[in-house]
Amino acid sequence: MENYFNYFTEIEEHFQRHRSSTLLLSTLDWALIETWKDAGIPLEAVLRGIDSTFEHHAKRPARTRKINGLAFCSQEVLSAAEDMKEATVGTGRPSSAAKGMDTAEIELFLLKNAERLEAARLPESPTASPRAVATDTARVLRELAQRLSAGPDSNLEDLERRLTVLEEKLFAVLHAAAPDDLLLQVRTAADRELAPYRRKMPAAQIEQLHKQFVNKRLLEEHGLPRLSLFYM
Repeated sequence: MENYFNYFTEIEEHFQRHRSSTLLLSTLDWALIETWKDAGIPLEAVLRGIDSTFEHHAKRPARTRKINGLAFCSQEVLSAAEDMKEATVGTGRPSSAAKGMDTAEIELFLLKNAERLEAARLPESPTASPRAVATDTARVLRELAQRLSAGPDSNLEDLERRLTVLEEKLFAVLHAAAPDDLLLQVRTAADRELAPYRRKMPAAQIEQLHKQFVNKRLLEEHGLPRLSLFYM
């Protein structure tokens, strides 16, 4: 995927413009955006899919249901991504231009996340220590920020991969230390939110959405940040 880290913000704002409101995206919406990002679906394809969904909806004679979530746009997004893929075959160029980021903004993002990790109140268990992982992650984030300050030409894709590894470790330890009651509650909420879309999305996408939903809820439960540059 191209080096474009405003992915989440662009999609959120584009969807809100169509809704003509500041409707907040749900946990499921954010999880769905993440599955699109992880699948390498270009931002332009997502925006086109949202446009198509609202255009088709506006042409229906009876519009009793509003488009209240991004899941309604899923099929159109996948279709737009496939169309763009076919259109770029053999052209030797990406579907959209890459965009950079300001180094100072990235440093600030890393340092703020380090502070939140250090300040968080985290559970402990005999087999897992989220506090130790969070403390070590904060240390690494500060080191990465320092490297950026010393060498502003750092590869952002390499940085993003490093952040993804750190985040996956955090997810793993949160799962290991979470009480059974909390995991049951979060998984039940995920099942409930995904139920209306199980027949409209591929099984693999539903599985990925479920995973992303649970991970996001566990972070929210402890006030922990997302580490990816896509969340700047």
